[in-house]
Amino acid sequence: MKVKTEQEAYLQLAALCAQGEHCQWELTEKMRRWEIDEAAQARVMQRLVAERYVDDERFARAFVKDKVRYNKWGRRKVEQALWQKHIDADTQQRVLSEIDDEDYLDVLRPLLQQKRRTTKAANDYELSQKLIRFALSRGFTFDIIRQCLHVEDEIQYPD
Repeated sequence: MKVKTEQEAYLQLAALCAQGEHCQWELTEKMRRWEIDEAAQARVMQRLVAERYVDDERFARAFVKDKVRYNKWGRRKVEQALWQKHIDADTQQRVLSEIDDEDYLDVLRPLLQQKRRTTKAANDYELSQKLIRFALSRGFTFDIIRQCLHVEDEIQYPD
């Protein structure tokens, strides 16, 4: 859908932001697809920010909370997704540091328990390697994975 005027773009984006959190990059991309000139995009974005429809830090907090809680993502995967949304590094670090390692463990433990039930392995070492690869693919850091596996399963790692 092509929006014709700056005011129409503002109204549509304000309505969109009223429904859910969005970052500046998403809205700018939408205006670019609507073929609105860059000066008008800047004015619309400035107005949306000034009226607090858009706040990248607020967006990042909601995004991180949802991805960890509902999508069961780890810190690395969330960090990469925030980077793709063009959220600045300071905001990323501030928001990600608010999540306690215990919250990650609470997400990872049931994931690993469920994965363990469906994973076939010749021995405990092979099983632990498969579980580690699975958790890494979900964006969890190795220290959290190892801590979770040690606490839950008392898996011995060869030196």
